[in-house]
Amino acid sequence: MFILTRLSDLVTIQPTSFTVTTRQALEDQINARYANKVIHKVGLVICLYDILKSSDGLIGSGTGDVNINVEFRLIVFRPFKGEVITGRIANSTPNGIHVRFDFFDEVFLPKDYLFEGSVFDHNEQVWVWRTEDGDELFFDKNESVRFRVEEEEFIDNTPVDPALRDSLADADMKPPYKIIGSCYQSGLGVVSWW
Repeated sequence: MFILTRLSDLVTIQPTSFTVTTRQALEDQINARYANKVIHKVGLVICLYDILKSSDGLIGSGTGDVNINVEFRLIVFRPFKGEVITGRIANSTPNGIHVRFDFFDEVFLPKDYLFEGSVFDHNEQVWVWRTEDGDELFFDKNESVRFRVEEEEFIDNTPVDPALRDSLADADMKPPYKIIGSCYQSGLGVVSWW
């Protein structure tokens, strides 16, 4: 579910950060730049893991900023295909179930990837699995659900002019990273069922 990713970057330390150690200033700048951001084709960055090496700082002309080439590793959330994960049901729609973690909300279980015999109850706004025995098992909101990762989607969102941002519908904005999961095997689904 979590991986270490190695990156190199030019980090700028401003004179206001000269009161702390260089290492602490580098860590603060790297976390500010990468933490809680999606790197395309890499995953969701959680935080800095460690700094592997850094160059001597070069002072910028006129600004007093120090530029340092840094090689570091980041902790990244990127589950592998086939991994079984547990999350919480955020909501249900006729198209499927949205699942969330404490730190990530873009998980979707499409209706075609649910147990055979699952139907959407429009009155309750939940999916119901009708088993062969005639039992009805509900995918209730906020229940813990275990699912298998089937695929991941990375969307390279281009920047939008701030003047046009208000006119765009929320439906036009797709998440930069999304996980598609399934619940059609024994042991998957709502945890309390098993």
